[in-house]
Amino acid sequence: MPRPRIGVVVVTMGNRPRELDALMASVARQSVPAARIVLVGSATPLTDVAYDDVIKLPLADNPGCPGARNVGLRTLLDSGAVDVVVELDDDGLLIADDVFATVQQLHASDPALGIVSFRIADEHGETQRRHVPRLRASDPLRRGLVTGFLGGGHSLSVPMLRQTGLWAGAFRFGHEESDLAWRALDAGWKILYEPGLVLQHPKTSPARHAVHYRFTARNRVWIARRRLPLPLIPVYLAVWITLTLARIRSLSGLRAWCAGFWEGVRTPCGDRAPMRWSTAARMTRLGRPPIV
Repeated sequence: MPRPRIGVVVVTMGNRPRELDALMASVARQSVPAARIVLVGSATPLTDVAYDDVIKLPLADNPGCPGARNVGLRTLLDSGAVDVVVELDDDGLLIADDVFATVQQLHASDPALGIVSFRIADEHGETQRRHVPRLRASDPLRRGLVTGFLGGGHSLSVPMLRQTGLWAGAFRFGHEESDLAWRALDAGWKILYEPGLVLQHPKTSPARHAVHYRFTARNRVWIARRRLPLPLIPVYLAVWITLTLARIRSLSGLRAWCAGFWEGVRTPCGDRAPMRWSTAARMTRLGRPPIV
């Protein structure tokens, strides 16, 4: 069986030139070379970057991370030259040179494998709990099938993308991974968390983004309206309201979250395509029912 051809998409805003150079060098060092590499400049002209055999796609504005990634994905899908796409944060780093080889082997061995989630670790090898895509996150080295994946480093099957569609660009920031993961699971694809595939990434907090609380709340409402069976929508939202009230320590953050929640209720969320009950049951068996 022929090994799948690897494509790469990296999105940058041009504000991390040293990190981007290091990432692109680590991509070039892979033992299995990528068939296509796409660098998307989100509101940046990419005039100061020069990499061999890289397709540069500068955008005049910033459509948000999922929207910018879609530009790269469409380019790769239209080319017909790749079977699996690896997407990487521009401040990440591949510390091993066999990442693409392992991704290739994993997808070749299981045609139903739609998504492989890498492990995100800082320069000391530590993985934050929020970067382990399961509820029981105490062991970041435990491999297995999961219901979600990490946006910073992952691979996506091209046949899966042709079936499920691309990222939910309107989300801009936050929970776009869940929206794509739920679509993939509902279409019968598998998601694998493979901790042996490491993307080194500095330790951060999502709250560093000014829009974190607003988009987090809005997009949770949107994903519930888009993907959940009607009886599960109030349960899912009630769980997240409770968790948010328990976790938020900032009054301004709570105000932004509440504004985002009502924005999610009032504004169009896109086409509604609720998952099947059998998918909800499958997610529950995998350890994360679609209510939390």
